[in-house]
Amino acid sequence: MVGEVLWALRSACPIPPRLSPYADGVQEWLLDRLPRWGFPLDAEALGRLDRAGFARYAGRLYPDADEPDLRTVTALFTWFFLVDDACDGPDRLPPEQIRALRTGTLTLLHDGPRRRHPGFGGPLRRLLVEAWRAPRRRMPARWRLRFTDAVADHLDGTWREAVAKENGRAPGVTEYVELRRATSAAYVSYPLIEFVGGRTLPEAVYHHPLLRQIGALGNDLLSWYNDLASVERDRATAGGHNLVLALAAERNVPVAQAVELVAERWQDTMAAFERRRATVPSFGPALDDAVAAHLAGIANAVRGTIDWTLESARYPTHP
Repeated sequence: MVGEVLWALRSACPIPPRLSPYADGVQEWLLDRLPRWGFPLDAEALGRLDRAGFARYAGRLYPDADEPDLRTVTALFTWFFLVDDACDGPDRLPPEQIRALRTGTLTLLHDGPRRRHPGFGGPLRRLLVEAWRAPRRRMPARWRLRFTDAVADHLDGTWREAVAKENGRAPGVTEYVELRRATSAAYVSYPLIEFVGGRTLPEAVYHHPLLRQIGALGNDLLSWYNDLASVERDRATAGGHNLVLALAAERNVPVAQAVELVAERWQDTMAAFERRRATVPSFGPALDDAVAAHLAGIANAVRGTIDWTLESARYPTHP
Protein backbone atom coordinates (compact mmCIF):
# COMPACT_ATOMS: atom_id res chain seq x y z
CA MET A 1 0.00 0.00 0.00
CA VAL A 2 2.74 2.48 0.94
CA GLY A 3 4.48 1.80 -2.36
CA GLU A 4 1.33 2.71 -4.27
CA VAL A 5 1.06 5.97 -2.33
CA LEU A 6 4.69 6.85 -3.05
CA TRP A 7 4.29 6.26 -6.78
CA ALA A 8 1.04 8.23 -6.84
CA LEU A 9 2.71 11.21 -5.15
CA ARG A 10 5.57 10.99 -7.62
CA SER A 11 3.11 11.08 -10.53
CA ALA A 12 1.41 14.14 -9.04
CA CYS A 13 4.66 16.04 -8.41
CA PRO A 14 4.81 19.12 -10.70
CA ILE A 15 8.61 19.45 -10.42
CA PRO A 16 10.42 17.91 -13.41
CA PRO A 17 13.10 15.27 -12.70
CA ARG A 18 16.75 16.02 -13.42
CA LEU A 19 19.97 13.98 -13.17
CA SER A 20 23.62 14.87 -13.67
CA PRO A 21 25.37 13.13 -16.57
CA TYR A 22 28.30 12.52 -14.19
CA ALA A 23 26.32 10.67 -11.53
CA ASP A 24 27.18 7.09 -12.42
CA GLY A 25 30.85 7.87 -12.96
CA VAL A 26 31.02 9.63 -9.60
CA GLN A 27 29.38 6.60 -7.99
CA GLU A 28 32.25 4.45 -9.28
CA TRP A 29 34.74 7.02 -7.96
CA LEU A 30 33.08 6.90 -4.53
CA LEU A 31 33.26 3.12 -4.28
CA ASP A 32 36.95 3.28 -5.18
CA ARG A 33 37.69 6.02 -2.64
CA LEU A 34 35.86 4.68 0.43
CA PRO A 35 38.38 1.91 1.19
CA ARG A 36 41.20 4.43 0.74
CA TRP A 37 39.65 6.57 3.47
CA GLY A 38 39.88 3.56 5.75
CA PHE A 39 36.32 2.24 5.79
CA PRO A 40 36.43 -1.54 6.43
CA LEU A 41 34.14 -2.54 3.59
CA ASP A 42 33.96 -6.03 2.16
CA ALA A 43 32.42 -6.83 -1.21
CA GLU A 44 28.94 -7.17 0.29
CA ALA A 45 29.13 -3.78 2.05
CA LEU A 46 30.42 -2.10 -1.10
CA GLY A 47 27.56 -3.67 -3.02
CA ARG A 48 25.03 -2.21 -0.58
CA LEU A 49 26.60 1.24 -0.93
CA ASP A 50 26.56 0.91 -4.70
CA ARG A 51 22.87 0.00 -4.72
CA ALA A 52 22.12 2.88 -2.36
CA GLY A 53 23.33 5.26 -5.08
CA PHE A 54 24.47 8.28 -3.10
CA ALA A 55 26.05 9.84 -6.19
CA ARG A 56 22.76 9.57 -8.03
CA TYR A 57 21.06 11.34 -5.14
CA ALA A 58 23.63 14.15 -5.27
CA GLY A 59 23.32 14.18 -9.06
CA ARG A 60 19.58 14.70 -8.82
CA LEU A 61 19.92 17.60 -6.38
CA TYR A 62 22.81 19.27 -8.25
CA PRO A 63 22.32 18.27 -11.90
CA ASP A 64 24.37 21.20 -13.24
CA ALA A 65 27.44 20.61 -11.03
CA ASP A 66 30.67 19.84 -12.85
CA GLU A 67 32.25 16.48 -12.14
CA PRO A 68 34.74 17.61 -9.45
CA ASP A 69 32.01 19.46 -7.55
CA LEU A 70 29.65 16.50 -7.83
CA ARG A 71 32.39 14.38 -6.26
CA THR A 72 32.59 16.86 -3.39
CA VAL A 73 28.86 16.94 -2.68
CA THR A 74 28.64 13.15 -3.09
CA ALA A 75 31.36 12.72 -0.48
CA LEU A 76 29.46 15.07 1.84
CA PHE A 77 26.19 13.22 1.23
CA THR A 78 27.92 9.92 1.96
CA TRP A 79 29.30 11.30 5.21
CA PHE A 80 25.84 12.36 6.36
CA PHE A 81 24.30 9.01 5.44
CA LEU A 82 27.03 7.11 7.28
CA VAL A 83 26.54 9.34 10.32
CA ASP A 84 22.79 8.72 10.09
CA ASP A 85 23.40 4.96 10.02
CA ALA A 86 25.64 5.25 13.08
CA CYS A 87 23.13 7.36 15.02
CA ASP A 88 19.94 5.50 14.07
CA GLY A 89 18.74 1.92 14.30
CA PRO A 90 19.06 -0.70 17.02
CA ASP A 91 22.88 -0.43 17.31
CA ARG A 92 22.96 3.38 17.33
CA LEU A 93 25.56 5.41 19.15
CA PRO A 94 24.54 6.57 22.64
CA PRO A 95 23.64 10.27 22.96
CA GLU A 96 26.93 11.22 24.62
CA GLN A 97 28.90 9.85 21.65
CA ILE A 98 26.64 11.69 19.21
CA ARG A 99 27.31 14.87 21.18
CA ALA A 100 31.06 14.26 20.96
CA LEU A 101 30.74 13.60 17.22
CA ARG A 102 28.93 16.93 16.85
CA THR A 103 31.64 18.81 18.75
CA GLY A 104 34.43 17.19 16.75
CA THR A 105 32.70 17.85 13.45
CA LEU A 106 32.14 21.52 14.21
CA THR A 107 35.75 21.87 15.38
CA LEU A 108 36.92 20.58 12.00
CA LEU A 109 34.53 22.79 10.00
CA HIS A 110 35.35 25.92 12.00
CA ASP A 111 39.10 25.50 12.49
CA GLY A 112 40.29 23.18 9.74
CA PRO A 113 41.80 19.68 9.77
CA ARG A 114 44.72 20.49 12.07
CA ARG A 115 42.41 20.83 15.08
CA ARG A 116 41.31 17.49 16.50
CA HIS A 117 38.71 16.40 19.01
CA PRO A 118 38.80 13.07 20.86
CA GLY A 119 35.18 12.30 19.98
CA PHE A 120 35.74 12.38 16.24
CA GLY A 121 38.33 10.36 14.36
CA GLY A 122 38.93 7.44 12.03
CA PRO A 123 37.42 7.01 8.54
CA LEU A 124 34.48 9.36 9.17
CA ARG A 125 36.88 12.18 9.98
CA ARG A 126 39.10 11.45 6.98
CA LEU A 127 36.05 11.47 4.70
CA LEU A 128 34.89 14.84 6.01
CA VAL A 129 38.40 16.32 5.75
CA GLU A 130 38.47 15.33 2.08
CA ALA A 131 34.92 16.51 1.36
CA TRP A 132 35.39 19.87 3.12
CA ARG A 133 38.64 20.77 1.35
CA ALA A 134 37.16 22.40 -1.78
CA PRO A 135 34.32 24.33 -0.06
CA ARG A 136 36.70 25.59 2.63
CA ARG A 137 39.17 26.80 0.00
CA ARG A 138 36.71 28.36 -2.44
CA MET A 139 33.82 29.73 -0.42
CA PRO A 140 33.75 32.98 1.58
CA ALA A 141 33.69 33.03 5.38
CA ARG A 142 29.99 33.93 5.58
CA TRP A 143 29.11 30.87 3.49
CA ARG A 144 31.31 28.58 5.58
CA LEU A 145 29.58 29.82 8.72
CA ARG A 146 26.16 29.34 7.10
CA PHE A 147 27.01 25.75 6.19
CA THR A 148 28.54 24.99 9.58
CA ASP A 149 25.51 26.40 11.40
CA ALA A 150 23.28 24.09 9.33
CA VAL A 151 25.46 21.10 10.21
CA ALA A 152 25.33 22.07 13.90
CA ASP A 153 21.53 22.24 13.79
CA HIS A 154 21.34 18.88 12.03
CA LEU A 155 23.60 17.08 14.48
CA ASP A 156 21.86 18.73 17.42
CA GLY A 157 18.56 17.38 16.08
CA THR A 158 20.13 13.94 15.71
CA TRP A 159 21.25 14.11 19.35
CA ARG A 160 17.83 15.26 20.58
CA GLU A 161 16.15 12.40 18.73
CA ALA A 162 18.62 9.92 20.23
CA VAL A 163 17.88 11.22 23.74
CA ALA A 164 14.13 10.87 23.16
CA LYS A 165 14.56 7.31 21.89
CA GLU A 166 16.74 6.39 24.85
CA ASN A 167 14.09 7.73 27.21
CA GLY A 168 11.27 6.01 25.32
CA ARG A 169 9.50 9.30 24.59
CA ALA A 170 7.66 9.49 21.28
CA PRO A 171 7.03 13.02 19.93
CA GLY A 172 3.70 14.60 19.11
CA VAL A 173 3.09 15.75 15.55
CA THR A 174 4.01 19.42 16.02
CA GLU A 175 7.18 18.59 17.92
CA TYR A 176 8.13 15.95 15.39
CA VAL A 177 7.70 18.23 12.35
CA GLU A 178 10.09 20.78 13.86
CA LEU A 179 12.62 18.13 14.86
CA ARG A 180 12.42 16.45 11.45
CA ARG A 181 13.44 19.69 9.76
CA ALA A 182 16.75 19.38 11.59
CA THR A 183 17.32 15.64 11.27
CA SER A 184 16.59 15.57 7.51
CA ALA A 185 19.78 17.53 6.61
CA ALA A 186 17.84 19.44 3.94
CA TYR A 187 19.06 22.71 5.44
CA VAL A 188 22.61 21.41 4.99
CA SER A 189 21.95 20.72 1.31
CA TYR A 190 20.66 24.23 0.55
CA PRO A 191 24.01 26.08 0.98
CA LEU A 192 25.58 23.56 -1.39
CA ILE A 193 23.42 25.05 -4.16
CA GLU A 194 25.64 28.12 -3.87
CA PHE A 195 28.81 26.02 -3.79
CA VAL A 196 28.10 24.23 -7.08
CA GLY A 197 26.69 27.39 -8.68
CA GLY A 198 29.55 29.64 -7.59
CA ARG A 199 27.25 32.43 -6.41
CA THR A 200 26.65 33.27 -2.74
CA LEU A 201 23.49 35.09 -1.74
CA PRO A 202 23.74 37.94 0.77
CA GLU A 203 22.54 37.02 4.24
CA ALA A 204 19.48 39.29 3.99
CA VAL A 205 18.37 37.51 0.82
CA TYR A 206 19.25 33.97 1.90
CA HIS A 207 17.27 34.48 5.13
CA HIS A 208 14.44 36.46 3.54
CA PRO A 209 11.17 35.33 5.19
CA LEU A 210 9.62 34.10 1.95
CA LEU A 211 12.71 32.14 0.92
CA ARG A 212 12.85 30.64 4.41
CA GLN A 213 9.19 29.59 4.10
CA ILE A 214 9.89 27.95 0.75
CA GLY A 215 12.92 26.20 2.20
CA ALA A 216 10.88 24.89 5.14
CA LEU A 217 8.11 23.62 2.85
CA GLY A 218 10.68 21.88 0.65
CA ASN A 219 12.23 20.33 3.74
CA ASP A 220 8.82 19.04 4.87
CA LEU A 221 8.05 17.59 1.45
CA LEU A 222 11.25 15.59 1.14
CA SER A 223 11.21 14.57 4.82
CA TRP A 224 7.62 13.32 4.82
CA TYR A 225 8.15 11.43 1.57
CA ASN A 226 11.10 9.72 3.21
CA ASP A 227 8.95 8.96 6.26
CA LEU A 228 6.38 7.25 4.06
CA ALA A 229 9.09 5.17 2.41
CA SER A 230 10.67 4.11 5.70
CA VAL A 231 7.57 3.68 7.87
CA GLU A 232 7.76 -0.11 8.10
CA ARG A 233 11.41 -0.02 9.14
CA ASP A 234 10.74 2.85 11.54
CA ARG A 235 7.96 0.96 13.30
CA ALA A 236 10.69 -1.30 14.70
CA THR A 237 13.50 1.17 15.33
CA ALA A 238 12.39 4.82 15.34
CA GLY A 239 10.54 5.07 18.65
CA GLY A 240 7.70 6.99 17.01
CA HIS A 241 10.00 9.38 15.14
CA ASN A 242 8.18 9.24 11.82
CA LEU A 243 5.31 11.50 10.74
CA VAL A 244 3.08 8.52 9.94
CA LEU A 245 3.68 7.00 13.37
CA ALA A 246 3.30 10.33 15.17
CA LEU A 247 -0.05 10.98 13.44
CA ALA A 248 -1.28 7.44 14.11
CA ALA A 249 -0.50 7.80 17.82
CA GLU A 250 -1.83 11.35 18.21
CA ARG A 251 -5.13 10.68 16.41
CA ASN A 252 -5.44 7.09 17.58
CA VAL A 253 -5.87 5.70 14.07
CA PRO A 254 -4.33 2.67 12.33
CA VAL A 255 -1.01 3.16 10.56
CA ALA A 256 -2.66 2.52 7.19
CA GLN A 257 -5.02 5.43 7.78
CA ALA A 258 -2.14 7.61 8.96
CA VAL A 259 -0.36 6.87 5.67
CA GLU A 260 -3.32 8.36 3.81
CA LEU A 261 -3.37 11.38 6.12
CA VAL A 262 0.33 12.03 5.51
CA ALA A 263 -0.20 11.70 1.76
CA GLU A 264 -2.99 14.29 1.92
CA ARG A 265 -0.83 16.57 4.02
CA TRP A 266 2.01 16.15 1.52
CA GLN A 267 -0.25 17.12 -1.41
CA ASP A 268 -1.51 20.21 0.41
CA THR A 269 2.07 21.20 1.25
CA MET A 270 3.16 20.74 -2.36
CA ALA A 271 0.37 23.11 -3.45
CA ALA A 272 1.55 25.66 -0.88
CA PHE A 273 5.15 25.21 -2.04
CA GLU A 274 4.20 25.98 -5.64
CA ARG A 275 2.13 29.02 -4.60
CA ARG A 276 4.99 30.46 -2.56
CA ARG A 277 7.50 29.93 -5.36
CA ALA A 278 5.25 31.86 -7.74
CA THR A 279 5.19 34.93 -5.45
CA VAL A 280 8.94 35.50 -5.00
CA PRO A 281 9.68 39.15 -5.88
CA SER A 282 12.61 40.51 -7.81
CA PHE A 283 15.69 41.24 -5.73
CA GLY A 284 17.28 43.24 -8.53
CA PRO A 285 19.16 42.27 -11.70
CA ALA A 286 22.37 41.52 -9.80
CA LEU A 287 20.70 38.89 -7.62
CA ASP A 288 17.72 37.46 -9.48
CA ASP A 289 19.67 34.73 -11.28
CA ALA A 290 21.21 33.53 -8.02
CA VAL A 291 17.80 33.58 -6.29
CA ALA A 292 16.31 31.60 -9.17
CA ALA A 293 19.13 29.04 -8.85
CA HIS A 294 18.48 28.79 -5.11
CA LEU A 295 14.76 28.17 -5.62
CA ALA A 296 15.44 25.64 -8.38
CA GLY A 297 17.86 23.89 -6.04
CA ILE A 298 15.20 23.54 -3.35
CA ALA A 299 12.79 22.14 -5.93
CA ASN A 300 15.48 19.71 -7.12
CA ALA A 301 15.94 18.58 -3.52
CA VAL A 302 12.25 17.68 -3.33
CA ARG A 303 12.01 15.95 -6.68
CA GLY A 304 15.45 14.38 -6.38
CA THR A 305 14.50 12.82 -3.04
CA ILE A 306 11.36 11.35 -4.60
CA ASP A 307 13.13 9.80 -7.57
CA TRP A 308 16.14 8.59 -5.59
CA THR A 309 13.93 7.04 -2.90
CA LEU A 310 12.15 4.97 -5.52
CA GLU A 311 15.38 3.73 -7.10
CA SER A 312 17.65 3.33 -4.07
CA ALA A 313 18.06 -0.02 -2.36
CA ARG A 314 17.99 1.78 1.03
CA TYR A 315 14.20 1.63 0.85
CA PRO A 316 11.79 -1.27 0.37
CA THR A 317 10.17 0.49 -2.60
CA HIS A 318 13.17 -0.53 -4.68
CA PRO A 319 12.14 -3.35 -7.07
